[in-house]
Amino acid sequence: MMTGTEDGTPVRRGTSRRTLLGAAGASLAAGGAIGFGASHLAGGASGGTAAAEDPIQRTYPFRGEHQQGITTPAQDCLFTAAFDVTTDDLDELRGLMEDWCVAAQQMTAGELVGGEPLANPQAAPKDTGEAWGYPPSSLTITVGVGPSLFRTADGVDRFGLASRATTVLAEGMPLFANEALRAQQSDGDLLVQACADDTQVAMHAIRNLTRIAMGTAALRWTQVGHGRTSSTSTEQETPRNLFGFKDGTVNVKAEDSEAQLAEHLWVQPEDEGGDWLAGGTYLALRKIKMRLESWDRLRLIEQEEITGRDKRYGAPLSIAEPTESAQEFEAPDYAAAVHGRPAIPEDSHIRIVAPENNGGARMLRRGYNYSEGSDALGQIDAGLFFAAFVRDPRVGFYPILDRMTRSDAMTEYLQHVASGLFAILPGVGDSDTMFGQALLGTKGSGAAPSGESTSGAGAGAPDAG
Repeated sequence: MMTGTEDGTPVRRGTSRRTLLGAAGASLAAGGAIGFGASHLAGGASGGTAAAEDPIQRTYPFRGEHQQGITTPAQDCLFTAAFDVTTDDLDELRGLMEDWCVAAQQMTAGELVGGEPLANPQAAPKDTGEAWGYPPSSLTITVGVGPSLFRTADGVDRFGLASRATTVLAEGMPLFANEALRAQQSDGDLLVQACADDTQVAMHAIRNLTRIAMGTAALRWTQVGHGRTSSTSTEQETPRNLFGFKDGTVNVKAEDSEAQLAEHLWVQPEDEGGDWLAGGTYLALRKIKMRLESWDRLRLIEQEEITGRDKRYGAPLSIAEPTESAQEFEAPDYAAAVHGRPAIPEDSHIRIVAPENNGGARMLRRGYNYSEGSDALGQIDAGLFFAAFVRDPRVGFYPILDRMTRSDAMTEYLQHVASGLFAILPGVGDSDTMFGQALLGTKGSGAAPSGESTSGAGAGAPDAG
């Protein structure tokens, strides 16, 4: 496989993954998840400073207060998978989360699963091999748990976790107007998000975690995304969605203050479920099919009025004649008028979802464009895989989505076809052996650790103002 240098000269993808970070892989193979190289622990909270500037060679810290793949600068490629747990044995679930933790740490470091390949040709390889020799490619792996892990739809508490479910999880995501959700592409007990700057590296991560889960958890659905639709760092240029407009201009960014991230993104110790979820967050997913053919027939002025922004520069329509991309970041003037009418229409997308029009609520968007061939009508089957990370979706997401599905002019060109709600677990600590150790306890310890559960719909919710 070939890639290119900055001057366009083709070069091989990079040094061997085993050569690149061989010491780290050997440490993992010998000592499991705890024995990871100190150089990768030095980064602190996951998603912080990268180890290298080249995105193909870059790695991100695996262990820290928060999981990687949230505030990490959004990569170009996404592969997300949801799983249904097929066992009722808590120790088997713990074992899966341990095995996933070891494999994820190896793969995000640029290593093969299991370290050095087996020398025995009669044994199945520990790693599927399609990323053998590929560089790390900024791979991040993020793991979450869904409401059904705590209690199934028919009320069964399989793992003794029902008392640990927060009100957010117990209530689940509400229904919204104009949606046509497909159950087989929604929800799930477990979620894994793999992001990378190489599609095959992201695919390799999900494939190997799926193989490891066999007998304990089964794939429920998967989603591949190509091309990010949001920036999670101020150093990234705002991308465009499939309607051709810049998307996510006012997104929460990694560089926001700790106070802002605490308010809008990270679950706090005093929040409901803080005993096991502090440092984590909630992830609301929406698969949104975009009616591209209908959109493409609209006049430019109609597209811009529906969006509320200039298509070329991304500037709000309150700027009469934008001339440069920097104007994208000028604050919209919702009081501005043209010929007696609002310059930014009342039902335009940016007006409907703007934080200043929603009690200051913000979210960290990490969505991706997707395309899945054509449908039965011969139209392109494509759209947005929308992902919102938020401290409390009842404050930071549901009210905004409700306004959008009822009042946003863009809704005419969208169809919500799948949905999911997950609690994204806190980061893996230096001494942790698994994802979600504060929730699940350790293997062989009997019932899951108990914690006081705060009841009431408003428990732990941040102030919307």
